[in-house]
Amino acid sequence: MNTLKVKEQVESLRGKKVKIKVNAGRNKYEYYEGVILVTYPYLFTVQVGAMIKSFTYVDLLTKDVQLKQENS
Repeated sequence: MNTLKVKEQVESLRGKKVKIKVNAGRNKYEYYEGVILVTYPYLFTVQVGAMIKSFTYVDLLTKDVQLKQENS
């Protein structure tokens, strides 16, 4: 898989609720639920409550960030 395919997958989820698992190092993880707001050439933003978090497509490729569509 390459960054172009990952970007297309993220764009297909834009505006939808997603669950995010972020590797924080040393076997620690952070979990978020939010909505994908905007996709840019190298990153995408997610509305998490009152905060906006940004992640890169490379984060998804390296599995530092895992993204899953939330069942509604």
